[in-house]
Amino acid sequence: MTIGFIDSAVGTSNIPESVRALTSLPDIDYADQFTLSTDVAATSEQWARAIFGDIPNAGELLIWCGLLGFRLSRTRSPATVAGWRIGGCGEDWIRLEAASWFLTGNLLVWTVGEQVSLGTFLYYRRKVGHGVWPPLSAIHRRLVPGLLHDAEARLRALR
Repeated sequence: MTIGFIDSAVGTSNIPESVRALTSLPDIDYADQFTLSTDVAATSEQWARAIFGDIPNAGELLIWCGLLGFRLSRTRSPATVAGWRIGGCGEDWIRLEAASWFLTGNLLVWTVGEQVSLGTFLYYRRKVGHGVWPPLSAIHRRLVPGLLHDAEARLRALR
């Protein structure tokens, strides 16, 4: 294992069924998974909060609320991460949920051994989702590795 290495998978058929089963979506139209090899030990919720924070920042509000129309909480709460509702969790995973009139999303963070993974899963509730997300997904896939590395640095600083 190389610490700091990030592996990725894009496409619903490239995500293990055991991971897809943790989503709350009726169907999955988009899926990706980014996995960081790390020696930083933290719970999945600690990783989620290190990745996204407790409340959405200005950039997240622009993308998640402005472009995707997600209805997010804007206050700090133990029931949310960056405004996304905690929809489920287990010993080594946490699922964040948000929805708009045309899109439902799950962000899934899970830990296995010396790895942490972030998965994005979307269900297009209306046809407009097919037009809005694909161009944004290219930007999303470029940003996620940096989010994972930044979260690792934040958690490492807390040691």
